[in-house]
Amino acid sequence: MSLDERFDAVIVGAKAGASWALEAVYLDLQPRLLRYLGSVEPELSEDLATETWLGLAKALPSFEGNEESLRALLFTIARRRVLDHRRREARTRTVSTDPGDLARLGPVADAEREALDRLGTDWALARVSALPPDQAEVLMLRVMADLSVRDVATILGKRPGAVRALQLRALRRLARESTEDPVTR
Repeated sequence: MSLDERFDAVIVGAKAGASWALEAVYLDLQPRLLRYLGSVEPELSEDLATETWLGLAKALPSFEGNEESLRALLFTIARRRVLDHRRREARTRTVSTDPGDLARLGPVADAEREALDRLGTDWALARVSALPPDQAEVLMLRVMADLSVRDVATILGKRPGAVRALQLRALRRLARESTEDPVTR
């Protein structure tokens, strides 16, 4: 199905928000859109299609062009939604790792890591897990994963100064607890 000779009337109606015109555009383009999205992101094709139509609704008032231009606009928006989704997934993707596996990787020639090793890995992991969540996460990423301040800041969506402050607070707390703990004296 194609809008062909009705396109000019349909696009004027769609820009004005006429439901009959929006329905005509939807019925014409939705099957193609779903086939495209189903081929690139099968699990999320319906959700991405919804986001694409919302994007088209925002772009429609300023749209100028023919039927081919409208299709190009719709699929440009769809591709951007797919890329946005993939970026979000890449940023939020996590891999579960047993802290014991990290401890078995060995020393990383880092003074902080060596200090924690001297106190005992089990003790250190127990103490780190008892820290406030943001401090524990920073310490695990900085010391255990051996990531730079900048990388940790990017991962956590924080400024490098905030990461340094969290790390310092965590290390001070661990140092204070190690002097208070009779096992480590």
